[in-house]
Amino acid sequence: MCTLVVLAAGMGSRFGGLKQMQAVDESGRTLLDYTVANACRVGFDKAVFVIRQEMYSDFYSVVGRRISQSINCSYVFQKQYEFPRRQKPLGTAHALLCCREAVEDPFAVVNADDYYGLQALDLAYRHLVNAQQTQYAMVGYKLYNTVSGNGCVSRGVCEVDGGFLSNIKEVPRIDSNCVVQDGSGVKLPTDTVVSMNLWAFTPDVFGLLSEGYGRFIKTSDLSTAEYQIPTVIAQALESGKATVRVYGTDDKWYGITYREDLSFVCKALLADNAI
Repeated sequence: MCTLVVLAAGMGSRFGGLKQMQAVDESGRTLLDYTVANACRVGFDKAVFVIRQEMYSDFYSVVGRRISQSINCSYVFQKQYEFPRRQKPLGTAHALLCCREAVEDPFAVVNADDYYGLQALDLAYRHLVNAQQTQYAMVGYKLYNTVSGNGCVSRGVCEVDGGFLSNIKEVPRIDSNCVVQDGSGVKLPTDTVVSMNLWAFTPDVFGLLSEGYGRFIKTSDLSTAEYQIPTVIAQALESGKATVRVYGTDDKWYGITYREDLSFVCKALLADNAI
């Protein structure tokens, strides 16, 4: 048995609204509808949605009720107001840590507002059915398949050695030409392997998340800092506590980082026969 953990608590500041509930077709379906449909096709039998508590009613009525007809669903709430100075969720690793009591089986992690493609989810599932503890995986995309023509994006840039992840670093402000807009003018190779937050984990990862969270709380500016999955993974690799197999895919990632992305994504999904 394998679970799909969906990170859906984001606030969509650049998009200007809750992307995870944005319709992408005439039937009112969202990117998440298609991700879950593909997950069911490859073998996932449970979905856990991480959302903010105040979103639950809207999320369930717009997305959750429909999805629950095809897969066993449960909900976990990520509390973004645990700290007085905090105005938004604490990041993807914190969201995942919130699932500790809800996830018992090997699981994949996806973002609610990204479309990953069928092959990518199949690669994650096939890894999970045979994975042992600390044998994690990531589906890596080619950078040029993940950029937006409507603004800069942040990507987890990966170093891969012999099919395994050796390092991952979050690189912000990558434009549509794969140039890092930080004043350096660095142009990344278009086929650079990047993470789009499609991970495959065994439940022992919650121990690493908990350990890292303790350090994060003690050393970070909690008004702005985010506790992210790539940070936890980079620390685990450095300390030799886990391995991460990298499965490459030629699938194109579709997402709605900016509102201007929406029309392109709808047309692209239709052209790819995803809709």
